[in-house]
Amino acid sequence: MKKIQVVTNSIIVAILIALIVVAVPFSTQVRTSANPNVIYNGDTSKNQVSFMINVYWGTEYINDMLDVFDLYNVKTTFFVGGSWFAKNVDIAQEIYKRGHEIGNHGYNHKDHDKISEQQNYDEIHKTHLLVSANLGIEMNLFAPPSGAFNDTTISVANSLNYKTIMWTHDTIDWRDKDTDLIIKRATKNLSNGDLILMHPTKNTLEALSAILAYAENNGFEPSTVSNVIGKTQI
Repeated sequence: MKKIQVVTNSIIVAILIALIVVAVPFSTQVRTSANPNVIYNGDTSKNQVSFMINVYWGTEYINDMLDVFDLYNVKTTFFVGGSWFAKNVDIAQEIYKRGHEIGNHGYNHKDHDKISEQQNYDEIHKTHLLVSANLGIEMNLFAPPSGAFNDTTISVANSLNYKTIMWTHDTIDWRDKDTDLIIKRATKNLSNGDLILMHPTKNTLEALSAILAYAENNGFEPSTVSNVIGKTQI
């Protein structure tokens, strides 16, 4: 009798583990796909991709990156941190002057899933007002620092007329200072509608020309996030 009970308990445990394994990825999939205000990739029917730049540091590399984008006649999206913008208005104006899109990256690089609703609001709204006052534009794309967000973040962003933008590929250039690795991560399995995350780093600058050349040679049109995701999603 005891042996039968042990076997029965083992079967129950095995079933529970199997249910957990199945439920976890399913839950994640539903959470990311069910909310139209969180975007991981753009329109897959068009051959456009976006090499988007998140900016809190690396100011010394931005002008040279702009020159490379100009060389390939590419316009993209720079998501600016408010605290960075406040100290580098002239650089931000140059980015915008060269025809690039400006997005919101919060004010102090907070993990938005760890802060209150009011703090979420303040981080996004303060940056919005600062950029609007200096560039005369109304941003509507928000890239959460570190990709950290929760339902509160999405709700607050949406209330401020923002879509939350994530990424399809992450070059992880801030961590891995390896030019060849950055090129590989930005171009491997590149597909229509992909959003590729970058930062202004020395190695990203070194990799940028090869990345844009790869996109051009393989029939992709690099563009702004707004163009890639399509106006209907904004």
